[in-house]
Amino acid sequence: MEKITPQVLLGAYTEGVFPMAENGEIYWFSPTERGLIPLDERFHIPKGLKRSLKRRPFEVRWNTAFREVMEGCASREETWIDEIITESYCDLHDLGFAHSVECWDEEGLQGGLYGIKVEGVFFGESMFSRKTDASKIALVKLVEWLREEGVILLDTQWMTEHLRQFGGYEVPREVYQLLLKEALGSAAD
Repeated sequence: MEKITPQVLLGAYTEGVFPMAENGEIYWFSPTERGLIPLDERFHIPKGLKRSLKRRPFEVRWNTAFREVMEGCASREETWIDEIITESYCDLHDLGFAHSVECWDEEGLQGGLYGIKVEGVFFGESMFSRKTDASKIALVKLVEWLREEGVILLDTQWMTEHLRQFGGYEVPREVYQLLLKEALGSAAD
């Protein structure tokens, strides 16, 4: 197994390209339409999720179970997260570029997400949920943290109906490249 080096991964992300595995092969993508989640007032928290947030069903932790989060994201019928992807991103986590947001309860890890942070950009990779609202709460907490950090771009790569409920939208690749360049040049912490 040959991992993707941190230099190659980070270089690809800063060019708007990301990897996915399929049948033991790594493929690189730069979608013609790029999914984004707004970090300003356009970020939308659905009513039911607001109620769930008030109940605080989970303890939210950061970066305490990065590999477990990746394994949770990979644990589905079809996945693009294989051993090469996992090990490569764990290396990025060890270097401080890859982060996980985790939702825990008395029974353990119930959901979360992970992604890569480079300057003013967070590249969201994947999320999973074992209990209702776990991944959604992780996303809300991620957005709060990104705002505090001065991050200006939350890239979701692809857009899904699940992400649209939070105000997610798509932009053409050319627009994304301009937003990416601006965010990489920003003064995020």
